[in-house]
Amino acid sequence: MNLFRALFPVRRPLIGMVHLGPLPGSPRFGGDFEAALRRARRDAEVLAAAGFDGLLVENYGDAPFLPEAVGPETIAAMALATARVMAAVPLPVGVNVLRNDARAALAVAAVTGARFIRVNVHTGLAATDQGLIAGRAAETLRERARLGAGVAILADVLVKHSRPLYPDEPARAALETAERGLADALVVSGEATGAEPAPDRVRAVREAVPGTPVLLGSGLSAANATALFPLADGAIAGTAVKRGGRTEGPVDPARARRLAAACREVGA
Repeated sequence: MNLFRALFPVRRPLIGMVHLGPLPGSPRFGGDFEAALRRARRDAEVLAAAGFDGLLVENYGDAPFLPEAVGPETIAAMALATARVMAAVPLPVGVNVLRNDARAALAVAAVTGARFIRVNVHTGLAATDQGLIAGRAAETLRERARLGAGVAILADVLVKHSRPLYPDEPARAALETAERGLADALVVSGEATGAEPAPDRVRAVREAVPGTPVLLGSGLSAANATALFPLADGAIAGTAVKRGGRTEGPVDPARARRLAAACREVGA
């Protein structure tokens, strides 16, 4: 059974981003980790109350990101933040350790009970602002098996803020990621955070892997949900539900409710 489909009983789940503030050890950390934890809990509670189906905890405030392995202080902070979020809401919670530390995400999931992880570069090779990042699907799948975590792997197809070196076509990248990388679900985003993916790209990925769930990874809003949400099997949303539409801002309850309501109207 597909781990992602088993995790979300609704046809098109809507997953909300819990963007963490700067964590200990990152360049902009201000010394108050408890404030970051309170913000994470508050954002999680607002998203759950708005009707979201799941949450994804991410160290968004740690920019500039390390390309692969993060430090032990980041893993510890992510584990604590994820545990706080899970204690606050009765929703499936996932982990994304930026820029591409799938092993750290699996570790956090294993100790907290988080149900899924997101991996930005699971297969292939991408040129990014962190340099070249290579997919490590073989290592990630073996580490998941070793830990016995049973978490779903959500893998990006030609991830945002990057340029692919191999493969470079959405359909081919989707096939590589799903069939050879064994991802449980694929994520299709626009060029950057908050940018809509091209509808043709979403269709190409979905047609290439009809047996694998395909999620929108950026750009979904209440204004475009009617047109965009039905193209995929679910979505991850962040920027559109933030105060003033600013990714680094707190979740706006009214924006979150509007997006959830718009998706419910077309998600059946």
